[in-house]
Amino acid sequence: MSDTYQQDQKLLELFLEHISENKKGLFQEIIEHRNRHITVVLENLYQPHNAAAVLRSCDCFGVHDVHVIENDNKYEPNKEIDMGSSKWLNINKYSDEENNTLNCINTLKSKGYKIVATTPHKDDCLIDELPLDQPIALLFGTEATGLSDLALEASDAFVKLPMYGFTESYNISVSVALALFNLTERMRKDESINWQLSDEEKVAIQLDWVKKVVKRSDKVETILKQRMAQNS
Repeated sequence: MSDTYQQDQKLLELFLEHISENKKGLFQEIIEHRNRHITVVLENLYQPHNAAAVLRSCDCFGVHDVHVIENDNKYEPNKEIDMGSSKWLNINKYSDEENNTLNCINTLKSKGYKIVATTPHKDDCLIDELPLDQPIALLFGTEATGLSDLALEASDAFVKLPMYGFTESYNISVSVALALFNLTERMRKDESINWQLSDEEKVAIQLDWVKKVVKRSDKVETILKQRMAQNS
């Protein structure tokens, strides 16, 4: 058990004294359903209402990390639609490199993620056929043109959603919701998949959450750390 984890754990305990029992209970309940086994990657999404709807779906299905590639379009979700969901997620933006798409994909691959492009492809499979034996990063492209050729070339696998109508594709936010429903349900029911967060991750995430609901949390944190130092 690291010193950082022990310090964060104690700090979290002290911070929790400053929030309501209802909020405290919600944090402790919801953190048990959060996962990083499945993550979502958005390349060049630009419509604010779609961006917001995607965040709401990620939060509702317990997907904690969202990766946003900003090549041409700045990612600005509609706050009225996301209903505050962005507050509870870890949103990673890639916008400073010459090739943000490859930077994001290579970063995820280095962490053990299988990169899965959500698009019809000659080597694709249906969403319920996608293996979940390793962490999955689902790539979704822009509303108009889909994923870039570069993203497709760098992907490890391709997956599609079943469709039975005349329309060629789902709305991007609907695609994310359908994919996450299928994958997270299968993940949670498969006892061979270790999808739960570690104790260290649970503490770090809850600490981040509680700081967002405590007024002037930076000042409160300074006082709490001083108290911890005096008692050590």
